Amino acid sequence: MTVLCSTPAVDAGAIDLVHSLFLPLGRVLELDEEYMDAVTGLSASGPAFVYVIIEALSDGGVMMGLPRKTATELAAQAVQGAARMVLQTGRHPAELKDEVTTPAGCTVSALLALEDGKLRSVLARGVEAAAHSAARLG
Repeated sequence: MTVLCSTPAVDAGAIDLVHSLFLPLGRVLELDEEYMDAVTGLSASGPAFVYVIIEALSDGGVMMGLPRKTATELAAQAVQGAARMVLQTGRHPAELKDEVTTPAGCTVSALLALEDGKLRSVLARGVEAAAHSAARLG
């Protein structure tokens, strides 16, 4: 993922050229400079957050008896599959979550436990902290 930022002095041709240079590497967005600290907090620091999530999911699998290597592979594949669904469908993550959460099922029980631990808030605050740190850097 590449996020571009330009000034009014940069002509559209230059932006198109830079966009075309980065496009073979993945997705490219253009945002105003005011968003760059938030982009850093989410996009640049986000992989570390996901690694911790994968590690924690793997720990849960190990706790339930899976071998570490198997648990880590399952956790990583779950994260990869979920991310692909969001990107490929363009649907909101909450909508996709609801589709895999059956009434009185194991997923809703787990989601409530995660909410008790304030997972959603902790992750959002992590992005906020990283964005504030990025702003102090420059």
